[in-house]
Amino acid sequence: MLNFPITLQVCHSMQKYFNTAGPIIPEDHYHIDLLWRLDWDEIRHLIASKKYFVLHAPRQTGKTSTLLAMMQALNAAGQYQALYVNIEAAQAARQDAEAGLAIICETIASTAVIYGIQPELEALTTQLLAEKQARSVLTILLSRWAQRSDKPIVLMLDEVDALVGDTLISLLRQIRAGYAQRPRAFPQSIILCGVRDVRDYRIHTSDREIITGGSAFNIKATSLVMGNFNPDEVQALYQQHTEETGQTFADRIFPLLWEDTRGQPWLVNALGYEMTWEDRQARDRSMPITLEHYRAARERLIRSRQTHLDQLADKLREPRVQRVIGAILAGNNTLEGVVREDDLQYIEDLGLIIRKPQVRIANAIYREIIPREITAPVQDGITNQETVWYVLPDGRLDISALLRAFQQFFREHSDIWLQGLPFREAGPQLILQAFLQRLVNGGGRINREYALGRKYTDLLLEWPLDPQQGFYGAVQRVVLELKILHGSLDKTIADGVRQVADYARRCGSEEACLLIFNRAPDVGWDAKIWHKTGFQDGNVPVSVWGC
Repeated sequence: MLNFPITLQVCHSMQKYFNTAGPIIPEDHYHIDLLWRLDWDEIRHLIASKKYFVLHAPRQTGKTSTLLAMMQALNAAGQYQALYVNIEAAQAARQDAEAGLAIICETIASTAVIYGIQPELEALTTQLLAEKQARSVLTILLSRWAQRSDKPIVLMLDEVDALVGDTLISLLRQIRAGYAQRPRAFPQSIILCGVRDVRDYRIHTSDREIITGGSAFNIKATSLVMGNFNPDEVQALYQQHTEETGQTFADRIFPLLWEDTRGQPWLVNALGYEMTWEDRQARDRSMPITLEHYRAARERLIRSRQTHLDQLADKLREPRVQRVIGAILAGNNTLEGVVREDDLQYIEDLGLIIRKPQVRIANAIYREIIPREITAPVQDGITNQETVWYVLPDGRLDISALLRAFQQFFREHSDIWLQGLPFREAGPQLILQAFLQRLVNGGGRINREYALGRKYTDLLLEWPLDPQQGFYGAVQRVVLELKILHGSLDKTIADGVRQVADYARRCGSEEACLLIFNRAPDVGWDAKIWHKTGFQDGNVPVSVWGC
């Protein structure tokens, strides 16, 4: 046998890391104390008061991790018998309530065994199902469990809103049926967990009847929302990596990180993972993480189409989501008459928007992903437009040539593309973004700003002048402001020049362009397409383009 020297190295996987999939494992993952994320005193008060309540949060905000921590804390205190159960598997039963409730009961029993709680529940469940007690099997199971337990029961049911139709109705009604017998013969407290509040459940029964969750579960005491990290928690999370490895993050990263994520836990962790692991050079922990490392990680994450981001895109297919997002993208003054209050609350609960101080998309990364997702078919349909056509010998983009090409593209194709977009009110803005995104995907990037009431959209196009250095070298920055013509052209130009120049100064850009879209059907294309120069605000020259 040949003997070779073996060199053992400390593997990075032995260190903690930023978690982007599944519940937090405190020994493995950087994390914020899970019970700090909720008002723990309020939850213990609700449980002690024998309340049934809802805890909801957008996907991948740490909800499951927090619920597991709650179960552990309650059981460790010794006053209650607490059990967390994920009942998503019952979704497959859909309208078959008998099959769905059987899955739920079996899942409760098997999970109780896993956590060493009431192991006889498995045999009891098998017995009840054999006795064909499907119509009330859950009520009976929970009642008998409570009577056998030497402590009051706290049951946490996760992914409740994943259930469908008659299965969900039966679950809610069977819980309600045992409510009056708590805590002697039914759980003292039941917590329904999911993405949405129970009031937003619109349940289609097998008889095509629509039942709201609020009416089927009218014993709910309150609804609690688990929020995002705050800025201090974001920095504390990243500081854990520095303490673990010695690797530092530039201070300039954190203001951008906050704007990009607004503390959304999955985004915060995903960006940390991108910077410290997916960037292979950064696995050398002696290398500090710079602002440009962060920006590169951000772009990789946006392009990655990971599950969290795909789920976000999937929500854009819902009509109630489209109405609100479309109004924001178009910069409408108000949502009055566009959506109902409960729809607005639903979209906020999904984590897609924030409502204070004004209604806007929740964070800068979502603002990037949403238009990219909406305009993906448009980008794929843009042919014979190569980036190299618009690159000057010195490496700069020829913005005038680029915008002239867009004017012609918009003239030829906008009628067709606008018909196919679900957000037609914001159609011109989205088509321009699709056109630019297709061209800069090979090396540039676009940053977007829009919010309800602004009546315009700001874009910052960044283009590295040296392909070898990329964004670590000199960068051309061009700001573009998009406005829809609603009144006087002269006033629109005056307002737009002032606004785009202000944006250019904030971004450190020497090039500023104002695009004005005229959507009047009685105005011909020859009158809509034009280009004017000579405008200036302060030290910023602005070119104006009609589309």
